Amino acid sequence: MPSRRHLICALPAAWLTLVFRPASAQTAALTTALRRPDTVLMLRHARAPGVGDPGNFKAGDCATQRNLDAQGRSQAKLLGQRLKAAGFRPTLVASSAWCRCQDTARLMDLGPVRTEPLLNSFFNTDRATKDAQTDKLSRYIDGLDPRGGPYLLVTHQVVITALTGLGAESAGGALIELPARGGTRRVTEFPALESGG
Repeated sequence: MPSRRHLICALPAAWLTLVFRPASAQTAALTTALRRPDTVLMLRHARAPGVGDPGNFKAGDCATQRNLDAQGRSQAKLLGQRLKAAGFRPTLVASSAWCRCQDTARLMDLGPVRTEPLLNSFFNTDRATKDAQTDKLSRYIDGLDPRGGPYLLVTHQVVITALTGLGAESAGGALIELPARGGTRRVTEFPALESGG
């Protein structure tokens, strides 16, 4: 079973920057990838100003959390529309329990949203907790059927970085290609929508 250390960046980030631009061979290749059953699109939630969460944070209580602002809500809706236009039809939409992730997933309107605790943030936790959750998430992704997707996972920057080594801007993340027979996952950056776009 491949570990997160075996993830490789297989495609240049420039390949994905054309996702929402006029048609080209590269856009066609991306559209094909988004439609493939072995694709996992792992996204950071849309714009939610600030860092981390307030000291009085409580899971399930959005009033105690950092939430999407108006721009973030628009960003999530637009991203969902553009992914639909590209033919992305996830068979699973899973999200962190944090309100900003749940709201992003719902506003994208790509299917029913299932809460997956392995996608929760570990921003203020110790290294052992972070490593254990990342290893469990890696095994969860390994357990996804490469013939049964594509899949959408909505999470946090710290989770994406821990799993893939890539950073993630709001509504950006990583595109993961699941191996067919115990091979190595292929990972590349999925860029956020350009500002104003």
